[in-house]
Amino acid sequence: MPDQISAAPDRSTLRLALVVGGLVLAVLLGFGLGRLNANGAATTGSPSLAAQHTDPPGIGPHNHGTAMGTDQGAAIESGGLAVSSAGFTLAPLATEFTANHPGQLRFQVRDVQRRPVTRFAVVHDKPMHLIVVRRDLSGYQHLHPTMAADGTWSVPLTLAQPGVWRAYADFTVVADNGAQTAVTLGTDLVAPGGYQPRSLPGPATSTTVDGFTVGYQGTPQAGATVPLTFRVDGAGGAAPLERYLGAYGHLVALREGDLGYLHVHPEPELVDGQVKFWLTTPSPGRYRLYLDFQVGADVHTAEFTLTVP
Repeated sequence: MPDQISAAPDRSTLRLALVVGGLVLAVLLGFGLGRLNANGAATTGSPSLAAQHTDPPGIGPHNHGTAMGTDQGAAIESGGLAVSSAGFTLAPLATEFTANHPGQLRFQVRDVQRRPVTRFAVVHDKPMHLIVVRRDLSGYQHLHPTMAADGTWSVPLTLAQPGVWRAYADFTVVADNGAQTAVTLGTDLVAPGGYQPRSLPGPATSTTVDGFTVGYQGTPQAGATVPLTFRVDGAGGAAPLERYLGAYGHLVALREGDLGYLHVHPEPELVDGQVKFWLTTPSPGRYRLYLDFQVGADVHTAEFTLTVP
């Protein structure tokens, strides 16, 4: 009689089936958990880095650094180091001036198709803020050009001393869909002649300008956002500060060496009679601070040298 073949699997076959089944179940379970994590974790994790500045144009304390813009407390890099950024190019019609002679700076902001841009948001009462300073950080000027219908900006400009100067165009472009892009672009200007660079004054927290004593409190740190409060005193005590360009003060910080640019705006109201800024310095080094303030309808500029460890 022939041997009978059992229909039941032997123990080896059974163990193999259980192992394979377990592996398949683990893979399927891991896939499902991965999908759950991908769909659910985003609601509890860190906010998107693409979050945009929500203050309306012209108000709120903030830095103007990179073309992407930054909020208080966010990482920031200096702006104004490039002639092109975020799809826009600063195109001056001429860059040479005669030292200590009145001239005219004319330029356009062009898009990627090299077309002049003509739609700009009004930010801090002006659609264009132009900062000009010599490369030794002397001769600071804060100007406001006017734009012709063809997108050409112009402003009277005198470069008081020979040398290479840096011009920063600080503006916000408005796209056809209403989206706004804040950009700071920079270009060099030159006044031929014998260049005698000035040494940067040493660090100080107090200075005098036009009969006013201006001092600040605060200790900036690289990569951190810290408060700086400025007090302006006249002969009789605290000066009666007036709003200038919609605020009680404007602060520009330029980094020695590459002239990286930060434009910082203050709290909307005075704090204990002082102008309070939130400053983020992107790196260690020496910076020159320029504080614009207005008293009696006149604008004054106090300058400080700041060392960030």
